[in-house]
Amino acid sequence: MKIAVASGKGGTGKTLVSTNLFNVVQKSGIAVELIDCDAEEPNDQPFIGGRLDDEEMVTQNIPSIDKAKCTFCGKCQEYCNYNAIIILPKLQHIQVIEDLCHDCGACSYACRVGAITEKTKTIGTITRYELDNGCALIESQIEIGVYSSVPLINQAIKSSQENQLAILDAPPGTSCPFIATVSAADFVILVTEPTPFGMNDLKLSVDTLIHLDKPFGVIINRAGLGDNRVYDYLKENNIPLLSEIPFDRKIAKTYSEGQLISDTMPEYDDHFHQLFTTIKNQLQND
Repeated sequence: MKIAVASGKGGTGKTLVSTNLFNVVQKSGIAVELIDCDAEEPNDQPFIGGRLDDEEMVTQNIPSIDKAKCTFCGKCQEYCNYNAIIILPKLQHIQVIEDLCHDCGACSYACRVGAITEKTKTIGTITRYELDNGCALIESQIEIGVYSSVPLINQAIKSSQENQLAILDAPPGTSCPFIATVSAADFVILVTEPTPFGMNDLKLSVDTLIHLDKPFGVIINRAGLGDNRVYDYLKENNIPLLSEIPFDRKIAKTYSEGQLISDTMPEYDDHFHQLFTTIKNQLQND
């Protein structure tokens, strides 16, 4: 089973939820992995720790075009669905926009004169941290300047153990990295806050998950901070409210110190155990 923890915007509490959910599950003796899919800014490891077990460089193949062999026929540009090739036949100019390349190989297939070869580009790393009980944290981290983290996220999820529970800490927003993460999940926890910004971005996330046909529920973090519009929206649309985490200075202080509230505040150990039970029951009922 894979559970994704996601949100339509940053700063709602995804890391708070994913790290504490992982913590209570692994302490209960269940084999579980936490996969930090926020490759642009991974931050689960300071909370979880663990010993460095493995580090894998993730690479991507980028086309390299030999202008001496190229006939400037335009077939490679025609086959590229990502607009990663610019060609100006009259000027005898052709160029690959590496940031837009998705390593699909279509251009190499299209070229009939052998003008296209491939070079390797490092796009990021996947680091595995082992805990003493056999559970693990898998962290994806993109290289500076790399345009898309999707290949890295896909590889991080793929590197997890088969037939094992995995918690996916998704990137914020509803763009391609978000979709790459939640598409692999059996259930999605959406974390929001009772504010106008939280409400707006929750709607975007909900619409995306409905389109993907993914089961989901909502956690309201910083409950008591804003108004009731988020609660009304959930009720009107029959969206499950999984739990609430109050707007509490003690929680903020604990989090800012790199500690887990499920370790320092016993009531949250029970809170996240109940959250896990609720999700399991909902999946079984579906």
